[in-house]
Amino acid sequence: MRTQILGILTLIAMLATFYAVFIYAPDIKDQGVTGRIVLIHVPIAILGLLFVVPVFVGNILYLIKRDLKFDRFASCAAEITVLLISLTLATGMIWAKPIWGDWWVWDPRLTLELILWLTLVGYFMLRAYLPDREKKAKLSSVLGILAMINAPINYMVIRITDRTQHPQPIIAPSDPNAGMAPEIANAMMISFIAFTLLFVYLFDRRLKVAKIEDEVDRLESVVLAQ
Repeated sequence: MRTQILGILTLIAMLATFYAVFIYAPDIKDQGVTGRIVLIHVPIAILGLLFVVPVFVGNILYLIKRDLKFDRFASCAAEITVLLISLTLATGMIWAKPIWGDWWVWDPRLTLELILWLTLVGYFMLRAYLPDREKKAKLSSVLGILAMINAPINYMVIRITDRTQHPQPIIAPSDPNAGMAPEIANAMMISFIAFTLLFVYLFDRRLKVAKIEDEVDRLESVVLAQ
């Protein structure tokens, strides 16, 4: 029932997002229609950094308690995070080409985002090549913790350095010079809520599937041991 309710709310929120982003919100100043990508890119980018937290928490709890359910939680969160970071990079490049004239620049924020993506890809490569379940959980947790170190630096880098081409934060209610129309701010918030619901829904479904996968692996081990 919980999953069904979450799914329905997600569908409603995503429909509202399509309306808000493509119809309700005006073009962003000096960016034209291309600027609407930002209304999708920014919420996904924020969620990508936020989803690193459950990866970190799951890995730390596994190292403390040695309970594989925490590793399962961390790995499922890492899958969602890889998807989010991939979408962040893709939408960012689609926006950058017409605005900057290049698909990619070696900007501090972009570089840290790429490092975060590579860290999580390495996390899954390590898990794929290690046959032992507990060794897999233990060693991959190191990369999960490294991802957590990256996330706050990634978030703060455009605020602490002027050597960046990445736009400064555009959501700044306390800044009268932020230049964001109320409709754009509203569309951004609707988009953030919708994508939050979507990826929480995907995370919930993935956890259920992973639990079944672990149970199947356990039963196979029991059968092979007999």
